Amino acid sequence: MEAAGDFLASQPWLALLLQCAAAALVGLVVHAVLDRVARRLLHRFSPAERVLEYTRRPTQILLPLLFIHVALTDAAVPAGVLMGLRQLMSIAVILLVTLFVIRFIAAFADDVVARHPTDTADNLRARSVQTQVRVLARTAMFIVGLLGVGSMLMTFPNVRQIGASLLASAGLAGIVAGLAARPVLGNLIAGLQIALAQPIRVDDVLIVEGEWGRVEEITGTYVVIRVWDDRRLIVPLEYFIQNPFQNWTRRTSDLIGSVFLWVDYRMPVQPLRDQLKRILEDAPEWDGRVCVLQVTDFSEKSMQLRALVSTRDAGRGWDLRCKVREQLIAYMQDNYAEWLPQVRATLDRGDRLDQPGAPENTPALRPVNPTEGAQAPAP
Repeated sequence: MEAAGDFLASQPWLALLLQCAAAALVGLVVHAVLDRVARRLLHRFSPAERVLEYTRRPTQILLPLLFIHVALTDAAVPAGVLMGLRQLMSIAVILLVTLFVIRFIAAFADDVVARHPTDTADNLRARSVQTQVRVLARTAMFIVGLLGVGSMLMTFPNVRQIGASLLASAGLAGIVAGLAARPVLGNLIAGLQIALAQPIRVDDVLIVEGEWGRVEEITGTYVVIRVWDDRRLIVPLEYFIQNPFQNWTRRTSDLIGSVFLWVDYRMPVQPLRDQLKRILEDAPEWDGRVCVLQVTDFSEKSMQLRALVSTRDAGRGWDLRCKVREQLIAYMQDNYAEWLPQVRATLDRGDRLDQPGAPENTPALRPVNPTEGAQAPAP
C-alpha cells in the first residue's frame, strides 16, 4: 500500500485520473440507487414518473460531475491547471442543471397536455389548457436557457468585466439591445399575451390571409396552421396581436353554414324548403339546430335563395354544405328543371331587327321578363 501511495504521489496526473474515475463511479452508483428508490415510491404517481423519465439522462451525468468537482478540491496538480479544470467542470454543471430544469418543465407540460386530450367532441377546455401550457412552458424554457448561457459566460473573468462595463452604461446598452432583440422580445411578449388572453388555441379553426386552416402548433416565435389541403402556413406570433383574423371556434365549435342557389322567379320556394328538411334529417353532419331557406336577393333574371344549416364543427359544416348543394340541384333537375336559371327570348312579328337592310316584316328577338308568363307547376 505504501509503495502504491508513493507511486501515485510521484504521478500526480495518474492520481488525478484515478480520483476522478472513482468519483464518477460513486456518482453513477448514487444515481442508480436514487433512481430505483424514486421509481418504487412514485410508480403510481404519473406526473412524477414522467419527470423521472425526462430528467434521467441529465441527472445521470450531473451527479458524477458533482462528485468529480468535489474531488478536484485537493488534487495535487498545478494551480493554473486546477483552476482551468474547475472552471470547465463549473460550465458543465451549469449546462446540465439548465438542461435538467428545461426537461423538468417539458415533463410537466407534456403531462398536462396528456391529461387534456383534444380528440373529444367538446374540447374547448382542453384546447385552452393546452395552449396556455405549451406557450408558457416554451417561454419558461427560453428564459431558463438564457439564464444558463449567461451563467456559463459569467464564469469567465473577462466576461464579468464586460458585464460590469455594460452595467455602467445601462441606458445605451438597453436601447441597443432592445432594438437588436425587438423581433425576439416582441414574439415572446406576444406569446405571453396569447397564453393569457387566448385569442387562438391549439386546434382552433382560423381564417388567416384568406386561408382556412387549423392551428396545429404554437411555438415560442410562430404559429403553424394546417391548411385544408395539408399545406402549412407559418405565421409569427405578433401577427395575431397586431392584425385582425377570423376564429371560427373562439367560444364553441358550433357553426352555421350557408348555401346559395340562383333560381328562376317561377320556382316555388316551399318544395325546396321541404326538400332541405328531408336532406338534413338524413344527414349525420346536421346537429338539429338550424334549418332555414329564404329568398335573400334577386336580379332582373333570377332570385337568390339562401339555405342555413348548422353543424358541430367546421369540418362537418363543409361536408354538409356540399351535400345540400348537390342534393338540392339534383332535386330541381328531377322536378323543376325548367326553373333553373336560364336566358329566354320570344319572337315578335311587329318589330324589326335593328340592322341595316332588314326586311320590313322581319321578326325581332325580345328578352322575356321572368316574372311574366305561365304559372309554376304544382309541387
